[in-house]
Amino acid sequence: MSVYQIMEPVFLSLLITVLLALPVYVAITKKKSGKSMRRAMLMNLCVFGAVMLCAVVFPLGGFVSAEAAEETAAAVSGTAAAFKYLSAALAVGVGCIGCGSAVGHAAPAAIGALAEDPKTFGKALVFVAMGEGVGIFGVLIAIMILNS
Repeated sequence: MSVYQIMEPVFLSLLITVLLALPVYVAITKKKSGKSMRRAMLMNLCVFGAVMLCAVVFPLGGFVSAEAAEETAAAVSGTAAAFKYLSAALAVGVGCIGCGSAVGHAAPAAIGALAEDPKTFGKALVFVAMGEGVGIFGVLIAIMILNS
């Protein structure tokens, strides 16, 4: 198995991820609005459909026999373990980034609302706890990935 055969799916998946995330990045940075944003999201859906169609029509790796599959499975078992740890790290990392972003926006607003009216403590606590739940879910997903 050559380096090109290993790196081809990685680069292809990175390219697909960038193409699908581009309209979302534009929406977050608010460089477009209104009809142009709708067009960007429609383009995102069209690109996603085209990618899925290509994935069905041109499967990566081709078709192999059972003997070749057993040999490949034995060779790839180390790579699978590496990807398992990588995916667990990504689950925790992205979950914690989302948690920090949510709490960073919700907590100051909750403190401000609490300063104006102490009766809003329960509602404010719920919104902050929902943001923290994203980080906890990331850790739980990582534990499930590592235990599989």
